[in-house]
Amino acid sequence: MTRIRVTKRFHFEMAHALHEYDGLCRNIHGHSYNLEITIAGNVFRSPGHPKDGMVMDFHELKMLVKAHITEKLDHALMVNSLINPQHLEALASTTSRIIVVDFQPTTENILQYIADTLKPLLPEGITLFSIRLHETVTSFAEWFASDNP
Repeated sequence: MTRIRVTKRFHFEMAHALHEYDGLCRNIHGHSYNLEITIAGNVFRSPGHPKDGMVMDFHELKMLVKAHITEKLDHALMVNSLINPQHLEALASTTSRIIVVDFQPTTENILQYIADTLKPLLPEGITLFSIRLHETVTSFAEWFASDNP
């Protein structure tokens, strides 16, 4: 068996605010996120089968990430559940795409959120190897399965 890593890139726009942060990021602001998902698995071998030679069909990976990650996050506002309920109510009057999470919505925590969402959804024999999330063109964070047993 040949074990291969396969990576697919995604893009989404999302706003967030860091609750009680001591800098400008405490304000609502947005990013053009670039996401890279790397999976690992054995190459499927079945001559004549449409999936012969693949770890996972890129289209299937795209549909999985789209349905559970990018469609949910794209053009949304992510805020910490510690936000003042009155502020949350005011925000809800301006948008229907608010994601309230039980963590500070930093790039690092968003990575963990994505990993926790995707890991149980991958087909048998396929593992999440790594995730890279670019918050800006010069800043990104990475999550590796080997660092998170």
